[in-house]
Amino acid sequence: VQLVESGGGLVQPGGSLTRSCAASGFTIRSYAMAWFRQSPGKEREFVAGISWRGDSTYYADSVEGRFTISRDNARDAVYLQMSSLKPEDTAVYYCNADWDIRLGPRDDYWGQGTQVTVLS
Repeated sequence: VQLVESGGGLVQPGGSLTRSCAASGFTIRSYAMAWFRQSPGKEREFVAGISWRGDSTYYADSVEGRFTISRDNARDAVYLQMSSLKPEDTAVYYCNADWDIRLGPRDDYWGQGTQVTVLS
């Protein structure tokens, strides 16, 4: 049972990246999903969340209008399209399954995390 992430890397300011998170060994179709990130010396923070149907999305103020979360339940996958990237978006990004808008992330359903670096 794992969440497998891909799509990290290096990008210039103003550039774009798309992160992917695919479930392996279980299905995420009935779970709300979310992306979090953690920068050195900082706590892990919420970035974006999506309901299990995909009809509701939620964003941190810092990424609103620049990032888009989406999902494909047929593929058991969730995505994070990041555009207009800034150096302060540099972090390790994690997906989380069974996230709740009030309770937060589910501790045993994290992806492995992938580095996104926006050059400054």
